[in-house]
Amino acid sequence: MKKKILFLSVFFVMASVVLFDSCKKDNPAPLNLGTIMVGTIDLNAATAPTNVPVTPTITATFTTDVNSTTATSDNITLTEDYNSLSIPLTISVSGKVVTITPNTNLDNGALYKLAITAGLKATNGEALTAINRSFTTLGSFLPSGMFAYWNFDGNANDQTGIFNAASNGVIDVTYVAGRNSASGQAAQFNGTTSLIEIPNGDQIENTSDFSLSFWMKSDTTAKRSQFVLGLAGWNGFQFEYNSNIYGSQIGQCKLAATYSITGGTTASQDLWLDGTGATKDNGGWQGWTFSKNLVANNGTGVNGLLAKQWAHIVCTYDHTTKIGTMYINGQMMKAQDFNLYPVPLLNATGLKYAGAAANNTLVFGFIQDKTSPTIGDSWADYNVPGNNHFKGLLDDVAVYHSVLTPALITLMYNSGKPQ
Repeated sequence: MKKKILFLSVFFVMASVVLFDSCKKDNPAPLNLGTIMVGTIDLNAATAPTNVPVTPTITATFTTDVNSTTATSDNITLTEDYNSLSIPLTISVSGKVVTITPNTNLDNGALYKLAITAGLKATNGEALTAINRSFTTLGSFLPSGMFAYWNFDGNANDQTGIFNAASNGVIDVTYVAGRNSASGQAAQFNGTTSLIEIPNGDQIENTSDFSLSFWMKSDTTAKRSQFVLGLAGWNGFQFEYNSNIYGSQIGQCKLAATYSITGGTTASQDLWLDGTGATKDNGGWQGWTFSKNLVANNGTGVNGLLAKQWAHIVCTYDHTTKIGTMYINGQMMKAQDFNLYPVPLLNATGLKYAGAAANNTLVFGFIQDKTSPTIGDSWADYNVPGNNHFKGLLDDVAVYHSVLTPALITLMYNSGKPQ
């Protein structure tokens, strides 16, 4: 009887071992994320990286082999945060490694969000616990869709390839370190002879919606009014500021431009800022709907924004609302509404070049072309060194035939400001 009991005990122990081993073998390995990298940049770091290149290859390594049929754009997405744009991806699988490559270059200085859903599965059928990672690309943010863009990284070429400087159109301009390590180089103007000439500037201005964005740093020694850029004087557009930005008086800056009017004519108007806060409701012109008060509480007005330091300037015109707006360093500074103006500006339909074809050169560093000027007055003569030539640094000049939103403009400033 004891032998039978012993035999049964051994049988049950062996059966238990067999059952235990069987359970172990039937329990599949979970699918977990091991590492996720862009080169040597860790997207798993405690702080989301801000130095990812605009041409990233993302490598996600998992703890077990991945079912390639589940590694699809339904389960793996990359989204640009500011506009919720989904980025087209090429996705491949090799064992435990999933490689994710954007099909187009990402924007500079933009936040992106990578999502991998529970739809991604291992070859053994195990599903992933959904993960989300974010990163910011290198450089200063510029919204896509620019009509023309000069970054001055060693030359005066338009990065869209259309509006390059004329072959002999870069005069006494040097390229120096920009405002931060990510911004590349900037164009340096000497205040007497420096000039960059861009042919066919009329095409840049002829548009219903318009945005002009640029970075500028005025020189400390040129204490006079200056023309930063211009297209045929008052037949096109120019950005300028007066000498008061260097002193105790209230400084001013403005974008002067010509506008198309219903019926085929044109009219000019200045979008100008002095920082006193004057609007249509407190002594300003009837169409001024907003003007930031920069002199309240002992502020120094425009002087404190433009003098001797980098400033990001954006001017826009929306033909639908007929509102023109100026932003400096990511903040709205001035707005004017042509709906509140008298005719002809009441009937403005956009911006339009009003000069002759022979004078359609856009210039950086002065108000007009030196060889084909439209303004005959002596103060606008390029050949006079004491005239209002720009002295300082200019960088990342971008023109859009669209209206940049306040959110985009703030992002441009925050990503591109000096560190």
